Amino acid sequence: MSRIALVTLVVRDYDEALAFYRDALGFELVEDTDRGDGTRWVVVRPRGAAPGTGLLLARAKDGAQAAAVGAQTGGRVGFFLHTEDFAADHRRMRAAGVRFLEEPRHEPYGSVAVFEDLYGNRWDLLQPAA
Repeated sequence: MSRIALVTLVVRDYDEALAFYRDALGFELVEDTDRGDGTRWVVVRPRGAAPGTGLLLARAKDGAQAAAVGAQTGGRVGFFLHTEDFAADHRRMRAAGVRFLEEPRHEPYGSVAVFEDLYGNRWDLLQPAA
């Protein structure tokens, strides 16, 4: 085994999730394929990320999955988005309406701030220390 290729993120709606990840976070759309049964295969990834690495945006199919939307990691930071320019990306994301839960912190391991996606999943925006 050489890598984790995709991580599934359960969402309420494909288009609203795609708009958030593409427009607010600046991800690129890798694939959006209609599967013919009312579902789609929607993959996004950060611009410049290695091919084959991404998020599969999967619409909740039932009540149990819908209840997990936004709470897939139990309220913990579950996703870590690395950047090479923390200040610029933080500024751009705030301007796009991304909700940060704290002011940026500068830790020994790098610059970091926790934000929420449109469903309340917590992410770290992180520029690792050199």
